[in-house]
Amino acid sequence: MAIVNRFARAALVVPLVLAAAACGSDDKPASPQVSSAPAVVPSAVPEASADAVAGDPAEQAAAAVAAMSDADLAGQVLMPYAYGSNATVVDQGSAAGNQGLAGVNTPAEMIAKYHLGGLILVGFTAKDPTGATNPTTNVENPKQVRELTDGLQAAARQLPGGAPLMIGTDQEYGVVTRVTEGVTMLPSAMGAGAAGQPKLTEAAWRAAGEELAAMGITVDFAPVADTLGPPANTVIGSRSFGSDPKANSQQVAAAVRGLQGAGVAAGLKHFPGHGHTSGDSHETLPVVAQSKAAWTTQDLPPFQSGVGAGAGVVMSGHLDLQAFDKGVPATFSKKIMTDVLRGQLKFTGVAVTDAMNMPPAMKWPAGEAAVRALNAGNDMLLMPPDLGAARDGILAGLKDGSLKKDRLTQAVTRILTLKFRTAAKPQPALTVVASAPHEQAVAALDAASITLLRGPCSGALLSGPVTVTSSSDREVARINLVKALQAQGFKVQAAGGTVVHLVGYGDKAVDLDPSARVTVMMDTPYLLAAAKSPVLVATYSSSKLSLNALAAVVAGKAKASGKSPVAVPGLPRTAC
Repeated sequence: MAIVNRFARAALVVPLVLAAAACGSDDKPASPQVSSAPAVVPSAVPEASADAVAGDPAEQAAAAVAAMSDADLAGQVLMPYAYGSNATVVDQGSAAGNQGLAGVNTPAEMIAKYHLGGLILVGFTAKDPTGATNPTTNVENPKQVRELTDGLQAAARQLPGGAPLMIGTDQEYGVVTRVTEGVTMLPSAMGAGAAGQPKLTEAAWRAAGEELAAMGITVDFAPVADTLGPPANTVIGSRSFGSDPKANSQQVAAAVRGLQGAGVAAGLKHFPGHGHTSGDSHETLPVVAQSKAAWTTQDLPPFQSGVGAGAGVVMSGHLDLQAFDKGVPATFSKKIMTDVLRGQLKFTGVAVTDAMNMPPAMKWPAGEAAVRALNAGNDMLLMPPDLGAARDGILAGLKDGSLKKDRLTQAVTRILTLKFRTAAKPQPALTVVASAPHEQAVAALDAASITLLRGPCSGALLSGPVTVTSSSDREVARINLVKALQAQGFKVQAAGGTVVHLVGYGDKAVDLDPSARVTVMMDTPYLLAAAKSPVLVATYSSSKLSLNALAAVVAGKAKASGKSPVAVPGLPRTAC
């Protein structure tokens, strides 16, 4: 074989799982399946590529680049999403979505047509180039994800150079989690910040990395390295480790070590920092008005720490960092993406843009935006709004000189080096997913994160029958807490007991229950400032393991050792 890597056995897998368009794995497709094998003919790989197999990743990358045409190079810097939960078999809704994106039916055909370097796995509602809204998901459960990624890698191996595909996703845990079924769920980053024990963070993220690697995901766009500042940032929120840049730096480095130790590239985001703005780059261009000195002391340290820990990827943010390049989104700023990221931070890995279909990146046509992002110093373009136009714009830039061949080759070489480095680590079996050792590692972090902001620091927080209530759309969390309290010996009844009330992401003061003895916040703790309950607890997470840890504290069998990593008006960081 030309390339020996952890994806080699994927060629033997021909997945036949049907995709369910815009549905969970329990739903059936509303229309007949569309089956299509990738329309690509295996190409000859130069002997140099085979000779470099046993060498280091940089040598493998150089050999692979030598096999590539301009069109191959242009494809390698593109990382779109695709519709469907299988590489080669999709339903008609997913086929229609892929036709809108790329003029093909299946994800495998998209790889073949555009010679793609990467693909991001998603689960959300997106707009195609026609403006039509199409729900899509690639991530139903671990087995399905593994079959999908095996099929994607099989398609990628047919491309010139034989390089593996970069398969990414946003598995931050907490409010941004793509694969939710059948995996070990970590607490949010803010939960890890509350625990304040980097060794526990590293162990939990190593477990997460092993599970992602087992599913065939090679890049996790995490951890979030943003430092929160006033006013309370509702865009990033609990996705951040907190407001202390020094503590955040330790947490970011720990998460990076965990992920990369498991063979998954960590993707720091959102460079140069999304924590000191209340704007949402999904809607507008947020302004970051800090001085250079303030940015250097507040936002820079976690990114610097993550780079120092070996992060393979840094994701640019569509942010107007006015002290450095006023009015220019950082993604398109050479001053930020080259001078600061490469020059000041000495980052040598892959710079990936935030989604190019977000408003700040759509100021220009897709082709022009692609060239601008590459010239700024990005290496890979995430989710271009028009895949064909982005590729054609890159090729046109090469012809008219607006994009130098050396810049494109540099980007592709970085991408391939990372891909070959990641591929060198053996892929774990799916049996590691949700395994007992992983649950133990994550449970330790959850236990350390529980924070008591008001109430007694010893003994049980409740006695007698308990009633668990919640704000709307929290039924899964409510049921999980009921089970956890029952396991601790509590009698839980539908009404009439001492009330434990759960609130979470997006809740407001009207969602609080003034009759509750215990109010639990499962996201950022800010809302607890308005709660009247005599006992206030923050878990920063609604995961089953977090609620198990909460139940142990409520029963007086564990201490609430966490400390809020953000200031809550009128409340201490911890009451203990």
